[in-house]
Amino acid sequence: MARGHLKWSVERLATDAGIGASTVKRKEATDGVPSASAQNLDAIQRTLESAGVTFIAENGGGPGVRLRKG
Repeated sequence: MARGHLKWSVERLATDAGIGASTVKRKEATDGVPSASAQNLDAIQRTLESAGVTFIAENGGGPGVRLRKG
């Protein structure tokens, strides 16, 4: 969902995060928190946050993402 908000391709996220495109595809195909190395998950999250994505924790309505204003 976060990548879609940014209108980024799998390849763009993978390149910016310094990981393989196949890693991104596997993580996106998983429901819930994907199993992956902490390093890969951190790289993906940091890259998306740097691009303006805010991750929303579970708060009764389910976890989600949104883009920062401004």
